[in-house]
Amino acid sequence: MPDLLKGISSFRGGVFPHHASLYARLAREGQKPQALMISCADSRVMPETITQSGPGELFVCRNAGNIVPPFSTANGGVSSAIEYAVVALGVRDIVVCGHSDCGAMKGLCCPDLLEPMPNVAAWLRHAHAARSVVAEAYPETLSEKDRIRAVALENVLTQLDHLRTHPSVAARLAAGEITLHGWFFDIETGGVLAYDGAAQAFTELREGEALPVAVTGRGRSALAFAAE
Repeated sequence: MPDLLKGISSFRGGVFPHHASLYARLAREGQKPQALMISCADSRVMPETITQSGPGELFVCRNAGNIVPPFSTANGGVSSAIEYAVVALGVRDIVVCGHSDCGAMKGLCCPDLLEPMPNVAAWLRHAHAARSVVAEAYPETLSEKDRIRAVALENVLTQLDHLRTHPSVAARLAAGEITLHGWFFDIETGGVLAYDGAAQAFTELREGEALPVAVTGRGRSALAFAAE
């Protein structure tokens, strides 16, 4: 805690004065973030640092395992954050970001680790599909490390599927007003993989290249599609 207090003092005295006008404008006009990022609560994964975003640029929701419960489950903080970001703030991009060496995914793969943490185990039921995909569709010869990484990658896709069950997101997708992204941050290398929905594969993000998109809005209604 002393380090945190020292950091607050440093921010207030050395950082804030250089951005005082920005904070004053944000306080006066409110926030208009570019995107909502749903990431893991892991202390090594800092969305603002990874994307080099400043105050007011990114709306962040963090939890163990970057989970998005399906809309049909009980109301909670993640569902509320999604709804607020989409409806009240009008974000046009949502990113689900997983990462390497994820403790939640290790627990998902090794249930014995979760025995003393029943709440975590219950929370991770929303990621069981990712574990099943790897168990059924990946080679049995995967090393433990590669298996956990595969589950973490598949979990990003599982949570994107859950995200589409939320009415606010589904409506914006139907109207072509929102885009969904699946990212994976490699802690050791600092690289970011993005899921390309068209190619159905993760690809490394590189400056100057087009940003891969997981799910794009269709901008049309099912009725219009059926009538063609």
